[in-house]
Amino acid sequence: MIRLESCRKEYANETQRAVPPEETLARVRGVLPAAGITRIADITNLDRIGIPVFSGIRPTAEAGAISVYNGKGATPVEAEVSAMMEGIERCSAEQGDRPLLTGRYSDLAADGNTVLDPADLILPARAPADFPIPWVAGYDLLQDEEILVPAHAVFHPLPVTCGRLFRTNTNGLASGNTLEEAVFHALMEVVERDAWSLVEVRRSTCPEVTGIAGGLAAELLETFATAEVEVRIRDMTSDIGIPTFAAVSDDLLLRDPTLLTIGMGTHTNAGIAVLRALTEVAQSRLTQIHGAREDTDTADVRKQLGYERTKRLNRHWFAESEERDFAAIPSCDSSDFLTDITHTAERLRAAGFGRVIAVDLTREDIGIPVVRVIVPGLEVFAMDQERMGARCRDARDRRLPRPEP
Repeated sequence: MIRLESCRKEYANETQRAVPPEETLARVRGVLPAAGITRIADITNLDRIGIPVFSGIRPTAEAGAISVYNGKGATPVEAEVSAMMEGIERCSAEQGDRPLLTGRYSDLAADGNTVLDPADLILPARAPADFPIPWVAGYDLLQDEEILVPAHAVFHPLPVTCGRLFRTNTNGLASGNTLEEAVFHALMEVVERDAWSLVEVRRSTCPEVTGIAGGLAAELLETFATAEVEVRIRDMTSDIGIPTFAAVSDDLLLRDPTLLTIGMGTHTNAGIAVLRALTEVAQSRLTQIHGAREDTDTADVRKQLGYERTKRLNRHWFAESEERDFAAIPSCDSSDFLTDITHTAERLRAAGFGRVIAVDLTREDIGIPVVRVIVPGLEVFAMDQERMGARCRDARDRRLPRPEP
């Protein structure tokens, strides 16, 4: 059972944390061996931008998982912590020797268990109906009850012996200094991936955010501009109403199709969401330059297509669009992660989502809180095009309207 408590934020810069990154760094360094992380490297200077990005190496990653993880931040310490925490998340998401319950959905439900119907997770068309799969216990924060969820929605990777309900992924996986911090950041990711999926099926250009003047966001935009990298901020906030932005970059100097990159950020605080998108687009560039890519096929295809054609095929990100003043974008800020979690859960409930499920994946030998958050019905189409749910279909058919500013 997961019980969330008040958790004050003691740090706010490019992101918000329960403690300053220096404290996290001191704590996490000591558990890197338990997570199998053998090396953390500063790769910032591989790119001419200069926004901090670090890389972590974990050679013991299970088959089917990547072993190189990148982390970003507005400062070197933030980026180093980000890379370490990413590696810990991935390590904690592996099933390892954790026990699983195997059975059919119908049988488990008939036995009186509260069970999540796999169909609520948006299954590929080829997924067999009601066959034996592994399950793990989660906790529904909205319904305040324990619930069994398919292990495919929790662990990544999952052994092939578990069958293939759908391709596993890391959506909704997050770590934190506290359980509340981890749950909040995991929630932001599932909201972000849903919003991204809706944009991809619409193929419509999101409004360009203007009026970002002063502060760290303006400084980062100037850093890109000085390096002759054009970055536009797109507002892709969905009907859920949690500020979600894409930072879309075009290297005007190199005109390299693999450097037509996107970074995304979601946060209850619109300013933090923009900063996360900006630091992520710097990370996306370095992921390509460093070669630590999860999807090398996409980069290879872009090289074959060339710069101009790649840009045309992605014109919904790069085309001119209407403008939206940043000051007009609603934002909800607080000093407590529990307040932000409650706000997000209520926004999800208002949008028609009845469950917000958290699974505690914290490993005892590591001791860093890691969770997987699952919101049945939120879209993952941008990550897995075999899975298109009702929201994507409605967005594609223009039945799901864009939210008003």
